[in-house]
Amino acid sequence: MLNRYPIWKNLFIALIVAMGFYYASPNLYAPDPALQFGGTSSAQGVDEATMARVSRALSASGVGHFGQEIQDSGKTGLVRLDSRDQQLKAQSILQRELGDGYVVALNLAPTTPDWLLNGGAQPMKLGLDLSGGVHFKLEVDVDAATVRKLEQYESGIKRRLREKRIRGRVALEGRRIGMTFRSEEDREVARSEVRDLYPELLLDRVDAETVQLFAEVTDATIAEGVEYAVAQNLTTLRNRVNELGVSEPLVQRQGKNRIVVELPGIQDTAEAKRILGKVANLEFRLVAETNAPISERQRFDYRGEARQGMTEWLEREIIITGERVSNAAASFDQNGQPNVQITLDGEGGMLMSRATRANVKRRMGVLFIERKFRTSYDTDENGETVINRQPYDEKKVLTAPVIQSALGAQFQITGLDSPAEASELALMLRAGALAAPISFVEERTVGPSLGAENIELGVKSLQLGLTLVVLFMMLYYRVFGVIAVVALTANLVLLVAVMSLLSATLTLPGIAGIVLTVGMAVDANVLIFARIREEIAAGSSNQLAIHSGFQRAVTTILDANITTLIVAVILYAVGTGPIKGFAVTLSVGIITSMFTAILGTRALVNLAYGGRRVERLSIGRVKMKPAVTTAPTNAESTV
Repeated sequence: MLNRYPIWKNLFIALIVAMGFYYASPNLYAPDPALQFGGTSSAQGVDEATMARVSRALSASGVGHFGQEIQDSGKTGLVRLDSRDQQLKAQSILQRELGDGYVVALNLAPTTPDWLLNGGAQPMKLGLDLSGGVHFKLEVDVDAATVRKLEQYESGIKRRLREKRIRGRVALEGRRIGMTFRSEEDREVARSEVRDLYPELLLDRVDAETVQLFAEVTDATIAEGVEYAVAQNLTTLRNRVNELGVSEPLVQRQGKNRIVVELPGIQDTAEAKRILGKVANLEFRLVAETNAPISERQRFDYRGEARQGMTEWLEREIIITGERVSNAAASFDQNGQPNVQITLDGEGGMLMSRATRANVKRRMGVLFIERKFRTSYDTDENGETVINRQPYDEKKVLTAPVIQSALGAQFQITGLDSPAEASELALMLRAGALAAPISFVEERTVGPSLGAENIELGVKSLQLGLTLVVLFMMLYYRVFGVIAVVALTANLVLLVAVMSLLSATLTLPGIAGIVLTVGMAVDANVLIFARIREEIAAGSSNQLAIHSGFQRAVTTILDANITTLIVAVILYAVGTGPIKGFAVTLSVGIITSMFTAILGTRALVNLAYGGRRVERLSIGRVKMKPAVTTAPTNAESTV
């Protein structure tokens, strides 16, 4: 019998639509403004006592809050606020209450019911131009980058003079490296070696009677080093953002030494802030011998499990730093203790092999360096609180094992406190070390970048377009128009559901993709209904007209949609930012519109007209074709 789907096909279509409504429904629940806080170290957690402190501090300041909860097995905490206007005030209060050991970040807490979450339903993420996200402005410490560049010159000169057996004292004096030798011959040989090693340095001596040589760093060299540090930090931050798995992030340079990071739809903003701002690096140094002069060694805290609270003397000379790490992965040793498997680049492996081959049976320290801040609160002359943040570097020796044999480009770091710390350290090294410390100078949740008025106009235009399409379809195609509207509604629901399942980020260009999808979905129905009208005008029976109309229109619909889908895929492959958002929405919309137009509309038409004798189809005015045996006529009939 024509125009009858088997029961299983009707049930399948109904199931797909029902699942669409289920997975799209979380988007009806608006999130609550919230604050999320966690320890600066992954080993530091949040407990009930911390939550009680947070609640008391907010209550004492008159900030309305509710729904405190501990998340991620005690790693972070979250408190919901009554309004978004209170977020910045509450953040300042909590940061002062909890101190420098915690990161307090702005967030939006979902309100999706558990019965939806338990089924894997999540609300669709909205981009910065719709509901915002988190915005960071970071500043690169130019002075620290300069000092690091000078220390690299000092270390390199010491290494070269030692290799050439030139005896002398090398010390950093401001922006120049001073070298004192025993004879003029040593000085001239050293001059040649330093010029060969660092031709960009200016070499000069004090006078003919003093056996000294000074290597001065020019302003151009310093500027080049700062430029490299900012560019390297920009690359590292992009790698770290990629590790966070954020959709359509923005990481770009601003001015001389600032970097802007925008993370749309990010949920764990405290984790994002901690990972992005983590200035963690490694230095590998030999443990200083007991008879070494104090000037050639440095004292650091030791955090190894066997010697917690002790100190260790390390040589000032650095073998390699974390910048030579090409890959790092968290793992476990044979005793079940967390470690990090390290792979060095070519030069790093050569330097490590050279240093360890010549120092077998000596100990090598792995120094972990992390930039932190001490916060103090002062009162100015107007009685207002002024926040002062002073940066400092915390340096601890992770482990200091004995070198049993020469190491190559692959080895492991042990002595870590937890698997979480191992994973975090591996992420830091894998994403790349920061060439210079950075600090957060601005943080906020971002509202619509195009303004609330533009977004309101965009939503109104979408509503107006949908209304006009619905009215046109219902007035022009009558019952078939109503069926098309129902299918169009299902198409929008499926589109939202699929994007929610894919964790896609909806932006303003994405809304444009939805509007285009609506037009394409209606276009498919128009093609089908036009074919049915043609079949009726040609004299086919109503049932045969429905069957032939769908059969003949499917090929045209597939051709048109597949070619558009190819274009959308190309846009996604070569585009960036908003272009990708438009391409994703368009691609998903094409697939869902083909499903609803070909299968969904057909199922509804079958339910309305299939399997029975139909005297009349409510599909609008049909212009009947003239009979062959009679004179031409322009008569019209309504079917």
